Amino acid sequence: MTEQNTWNVGKYLLYRLEQLGLKDIFGVPGDFNLVFLDQIIESNIKLISTCNELNAGYAADGYARINNIGALAVTYAVGGLSAANALAGAFAEDVPVVMISGSPAVRHHERSSMLHHTLGDYNIVRDMFEKITISSILIKDSAEATKQIDKALLSCYMYKKPVYIEIPVDMFTQECDAPGEFEIPQPYCDEPEKLNELVEKTVKWLTNCQNPAILLGSEVNKYCLHDRALELIEKSGYPFATMVLDKSVSSEEHPQFIGYYEGAFSLDYVKERIENSCSVLCLGTLMTDANLGWNTAKLSKEQLIIASRGKVSFGGKIYTQISLKSFIEKLFERLPEGSLKKYDVKPAIKSYYSCRIEPFEIQKDKKLSIKRFFERMTCFIQKNDIVIADVGTALFGISQMLMPEGVIFIDQSYYCSIGYSVGATLGAAKAAPNRRTIAFIGDGAFQMTAQEVSTMIKEGLNPIIFLVNNDGYTIERYIHDGPYNDIQPWKYHKLPEIFGNSYNIEVKTELELEKALKEARNYNGLAFIELHFDKWDSTEALKSMLEMYK
Repeated sequence: MTEQNTWNVGKYLLYRLEQLGLKDIFGVPGDFNLVFLDQIIESNIKLISTCNELNAGYAADGYARINNIGALAVTYAVGGLSAANALAGAFAEDVPVVMISGSPAVRHHERSSMLHHTLGDYNIVRDMFEKITISSILIKDSAEATKQIDKALLSCYMYKKPVYIEIPVDMFTQECDAPGEFEIPQPYCDEPEKLNELVEKTVKWLTNCQNPAILLGSEVNKYCLHDRALELIEKSGYPFATMVLDKSVSSEEHPQFIGYYEGAFSLDYVKERIENSCSVLCLGTLMTDANLGWNTAKLSKEQLIIASRGKVSFGGKIYTQISLKSFIEKLFERLPEGSLKKYDVKPAIKSYYSCRIEPFEIQKDKKLSIKRFFERMTCFIQKNDIVIADVGTALFGISQMLMPEGVIFIDQSYYCSIGYSVGATLGAAKAAPNRRTIAFIGDGAFQMTAQEVSTMIKEGLNPIIFLVNNDGYTIERYIHDGPYNDIQPWKYHKLPEIFGNSYNIEVKTELELEKALKEARNYNGLAFIELHFDKWDSTEALKSMLEMYK
């Protein structure tokens, strides 16, 4: 943004977002945000117009998971509430998304004018967003605007939670103070005595255990602690695993990585190493039902040290005001090197990488199956790809796949909003245009948010989208089948052709898949592959999980 002597509220907000690393903002025009959209166009931030507000929210979420902050601009109520589900998902999964909503002029707020898009009470919308954001603000005074904006943005960035910023249409151009310093403080203030007590207790407990293990979670990446956590893992010599929310948080080719822990759905070796360990150090993990193998995990509180979100749970005691960063660093300082070496009989570490690299031989005339398809994908994903999976067959198929070095994996396995991945693919591909984004989406999920494929084509992005067509809602069929699980069969591979230039094809056999994979990799644009599977075809992990519902 160019230097200027006069600042206004809209320009100030955009400047702060730019300082936090934002390069693109997603949105839909409406009469209460048009002034702000003009300001975006005049700034260094690019406006990406989406087909609807929900997809703008999903795109901002996917963008933030790559870029550490994402944003969307909407109009009041009808726009903001359309995106509320996306913001709720960002709140549940700790994703820093900024929603900026234009609203009626200040005078209408003061008079409670009965305008279009309003609900009579002008506080309702903001009150609703207070429940799914870390900060929900209304800016009505330009003299206070800069403080309000700074506080909201810093909360979003530090705590990795979404914020809602509502600005009346006449406030965007109101003059305000010039930006001052913008220092980002630590989100948690450590208490040194408490931290030392905890680390001393942890080191003693770990070093007295013959078979310790580590569960590495997504928060180490959210708070930029991956390298330090990996140093701790290598110094300790302990085996480590990840759970479904944490897939690809670290290199899956690392010799100490043993695989994915998903409770009863884990591979036998991983299940044994984690569940039979007398001490499991959880760094940045969240104990959701999905992470715990849909509550089939056999882990006791006595086994676990859980460090996340500014607190550490250990031995029946919760230590608050302890940052994950300080805990990892202090533990690294005090944990003896190669702790496992002190025992004469050290449990060998069977790395996941050494067990999972197997050649794939196509069976030319064989009809596609879910199992064979995801086995093939293990050899298709390349280093530094971004992989996105929607909830359902796609997520369960990918959960046990080995990801090459540098892959970023994105899913929404905690909040589980189907259709999320279409918008997230747009956001991730926009955030990292020099990497290939590869998305796996079920047919039911795709029908909810399909139109955003047109925005990907408009923006010249080059994701590869695999559409898993198994004629409807597979998970629901297994839980309780009925006609409501059937959906209108689309000619999915034809849609990108309608939206614009793309590579699109439908695939029914393994030979057809091979041809499509080669052409999709070489295509410089959006590639869309529709895959046909039998209605009841699914992964063994998904079938096992769904048996619990019967």
